Amino acid sequence: MPSRHSPRTASPRTSNIAAASRNAQRPDRQQAILFAAEKLFAQSGYHAVTIRQIAEEAGVPLALVGYYYGPKQDLFHAIFAHWNQTIEERLAALDAASHDPEDPQTLTRIVEAFVGPVIKLRSSPEGHHYAQLVGRELAYNSQEADRVLRDFFDPMAHRFIDALHSALPHATRADVAWGYQFALGALLHHLVDDRVARLSLEVNRPGDPAACERLIRFIVGGLRAALPIPTPPLSPRPSTPSTTRRL
Repeated sequence: MPSRHSPRTASPRTSNIAAASRNAQRPDRQQAILFAAEKLFAQSGYHAVTIRQIAEEAGVPLALVGYYYGPKQDLFHAIFAHWNQTIEERLAALDAASHDPEDPQTLTRIVEAFVGPVIKLRSSPEGHHYAQLVGRELAYNSQEADRVLRDFFDPMAHRFIDALHSALPHATRADVAWGYQFALGALLHHLVDDRVARLSLEVNRPGDPAACERLIRFIVGGLRAALPIPTPPLSPRPSTPSTTRRL
């Protein structure tokens, strides 16, 4: 018989919780979980990834994922909270841009603020997966994506739509909102597209930051074409009074 003083065997659940508590003071592990989730969500999609896969990718005990972030949808949300400085960078560039409708460069500068920081992030090693995640997941109508859009991206979108409206005052704000969505579609596609290499016969590189200027020109041209300044109607020519020849 075992001695009455023999230690009791801990249950698996208790062991998992204890392991999570022991590792809770390791902020590098917390960050590893976030980056592992970001990578896997970007590569495979939110719904295809399990918490177990995230823990394995991060090299941490399974219980530690829930200890830091709770359920999977909260971990998804935490990724965008972590990268919120990218939105702040875009808004700072927007504030620095001219909003004068008489300045011919106003529209271009607003679009540069919208596109430039994201393309820069896409081409960086640390932001590569996040930019792909934005392009992949936020284009689809899911409960998780809608929460992220409402919390982080909708306030920024309203700021850009207002700025675009100031540059295109002849259009209604509702029409400018359509223009914003079309511009967003072009940007999101560029973030995730790999097909351009095949279509260009391997000349173009997917996500190439050198394409940023071309994308900006494309969006600016599209906005101007979709929301043109109305041409004033031609004034009728004054009628010339007929003269009668007197004999």
